[in-house]
Amino acid sequence: MSSLSAPFGLRPAFHPSGLDRAQALASGIVSGYASNIFKGQPVQYGTTANGGTVGTIIPATTSGAWAGAFAGVQWTDTTGRARVSNYWPANTAYTAGTCTAYFYNDSNIVYEIQADASLVQTSIGNEYNFSNVTNGSSTTGLSAATLGASTAVNVGANGQMRVVDLAPYVDNAWGDNYTTVRVVNSASQFFGSFNAIS
Repeated sequence: MSSLSAPFGLRPAFHPSGLDRAQALASGIVSGYASNIFKGQPVQYGTTANGGTVGTIIPATTSGAWAGAFAGVQWTDTTGRARVSNYWPANTAYTAGTCTAYFYNDSNIVYEIQADASLVQTSIGNEYNFSNVTNGSSTTGLSAATLGASTAVNVGANGQMRVVDLAPYVDNAWGDNYTTVRVVNSASQFFGSFNAIS
């Protein structure tokens, strides 16, 4: 698997408590929001600083704070039909008060993500930023976000995620072309120096 580039975004692997539940956020995406949000795509809370609507989620960028990983959405469209999707289709309008967005936002969740190049075991503890963060498939609804292998940050600075382990699959090893690793959020909007969400 990790000899081929086959990104899937962020996939929750586990939570120390054993629970890795997605949050349900009522009216969590603005009606008509103009960008796709794919399953597994890193997301952040909208703020006045990042151009989003406060209290909703938007795609994260390739630097700075993020909240978690998108998991899906349900809404009632303007014809009255109930819809459920693993991704948000760009420019979708919905009946007011009917949208619920689901995303993983607990900063203790350990995720799996494929790197966009090779990583070695000494990468454990290093912090990296996302790459290909808005890429994905409107056919499968899956994100193609990756860990930017060339984006390791200097000691004392924050990357968006910290590598904590290798994803334990028989076809995945340190040094493979597109290593799949386990990471935690090291730039949470809720904690540390990235906690402002106003």
